[in-house]
Amino acid sequence: MLKVAVVGASGYTGVELLRILHGHPEVGVTCVTSEQSAGKRISDIFPSLRGRYDQALENLEPVRVAEKADLIFTALPHKAAMEVVPTFLKLKKRVVDLSADYRLQDAGEYEKWYEPHMSPALLKKAVYGIPELRREKVAGAALVANPGCYPTSIVLGLAPLLRKKLLDPATIIADSKSGVSGAGRSAKVDNLYCEVNDGFKAYGVGGVHRHIPEIEQELSLLAGEKLTISFTPHLVPMDRGILSTIYARPVKKVTVEQLVSLYSEFYHGEAFVRVLPLGQFPSTSFVRGSNFCDIGLTVDQRTGRVIVVSAIDNLVKGASGQAVQNMNVMYGFPENLGLEGLALFP
Repeated sequence: MLKVAVVGASGYTGVELLRILHGHPEVGVTCVTSEQSAGKRISDIFPSLRGRYDQALENLEPVRVAEKADLIFTALPHKAAMEVVPTFLKLKKRVVDLSADYRLQDAGEYEKWYEPHMSPALLKKAVYGIPELRREKVAGAALVANPGCYPTSIVLGLAPLLRKKLLDPATIIADSKSGVSGAGRSAKVDNLYCEVNDGFKAYGVGGVHRHIPEIEQELSLLAGEKLTISFTPHLVPMDRGILSTIYARPVKKVTVEQLVSLYSEFYHGEAFVRVLPLGQFPSTSFVRGSNFCDIGLTVDQRTGRVIVVSAIDNLVKGASGQAVQNMNVMYGFPENLGLEGLALFP
């Protein structure tokens, strides 16, 4: 039995990790932490866990946590993660970090979008954890940087086309919509019910969203050249889910049939990427609560642009589900172990 700790268990990604791990036959959760709720039972914070997880939340003391676990999920905000991850690694523990702290390979780029990095030497050692693209590296990693939710939907959506060099990289536009849980559980006026309900708005407009360098880093690696994209996120009045609509101009004429064939071949055998049949497009309703990424494809005959539509649950494939998928790869478990649940519909 693999002993795991969930550090930062009182947020949405923390409770989602616990929900998923409860159904994992090879895992035991031996430690849960929360700085704000230490001493309380996790089931008092999240009644959905009552009778399944009733242990007390602990203060985050890295040495103490490491004594109780083999693998640590750090479900912490940026900066908070890099304050403890180096200690876990020094104590020979493996880490799946759900923050942004180890996703960027360049410390200068991290500082530009966040702040100075406290452990820049670890950036080159961390493996960016999209298993469909980095499976072998994830398997041997001590530190996996779990991808962000928007980047997951966009990178999986574009990977086949960029690997085959079928797109003009300068023409990529990604228009993404997210449920409110993507903003986290802390109290913010902008996320209050009356602020969000019956509204639909863009935010981070004009190339300022912090996921942009992560998206561009990964797309540039796929394309084999540095690229820049236009990315605009939107907030939708729903709990969870991300729908990304991605536009780009192909370098040569391509048909919808060729696109579907390319994607079906590229993701053949992948448990969690579903390429939809010709003429069908994804909905967040059909991936809600699951680890699937659904992808639909078409070509705009008027403009010649390729259009890729991808849908994920931002808390599952966009966060905690992908973290468990990475854990499975790291420890040689079947990749879909604990992740076989279908979407919650309706």
